[in-house]
Amino acid sequence: MSTTPAGYLSGLFSLEGRTALVTGGSSGIGRAIAGALARAGASVVVMARKEAELVETVEELTADGCRAARVSADLSTREGIKAGAEAAAAVFGEPDILVNSAGINLRPPFGELGEEVWDTTMTLNLEAPFLLGQRFGPGMAERGFGRIIHITSQQAHRAFVQSGAYGVSKGALESLARSQAEAWSPYGVTANTLVPGFVMTPLNRRLSSDPEKVAALAARTMVGRNGLAEDFAGAAVFLASPSSAYVTGQSLFVDGGFSVH
Repeated sequence: MSTTPAGYLSGLFSLEGRTALVTGGSSGIGRAIAGALARAGASVVVMARKEAELVETVEELTADGCRAARVSADLSTREGIKAGAEAAAAVFGEPDILVNSAGINLRPPFGELGEEVWDTTMTLNLEAPFLLGQRFGPGMAERGFGRIIHITSQQAHRAFVQSGAYGVSKGALESLARSQAEAWSPYGVTANTLVPGFVMTPLNRRLSSDPEKVAALAARTMVGRNGLAEDFAGAAVFLASPSSAYVTGQSLFVDGGFSVH
């Protein structure tokens, strides 16, 4: 490894020659992560449903000199998930890095939680990461390198603000990461989760529209502010890079101390 600062950092964190797939990569945390991986050298496929947001995201990355492409996919059905996976693999080849950031946040009062909300939540938040992992994880293991990163939630660990089916899906997603780690980490594939605090993204539109709740959530952190999508860039590059080879099955809280305050 080079002893110059640039060379040393490149050896630790460069993603040159790697290919990444980021679901939900056209907005919020997913978009910030897609940008970070691309700027760290990876060829990035951004997957989401809304074409206009996909185009904007990819144009921004390519304008910065990054190698990026888009795939529009409906991850709310098994057929859509599988079709999206094949379309993504056809762009730059089989991904070395899979980031599952796509999600849906439907949280009616628990007594009013119906089967449709339950099924929709579980398919997008849990089944899509499972099926994408099943599609790409074995190939990563065969090649001897892979990184699976899931975006979960405080609701995976504690119930508040009507966790509902959303909290259940995120708790299960952290268990999925541990199962993936058990299966594939002996072959060079790590599986971890990033756990946000409250982040001002479109997914949290319901809470972010209430200034009093936003202020109360910020006060609960140790740093005195709510999260920004950009706060996840460094953590994502770390978990995607060679330097995280001995980190697997873990939940990394990027929450300003929210979870321990």
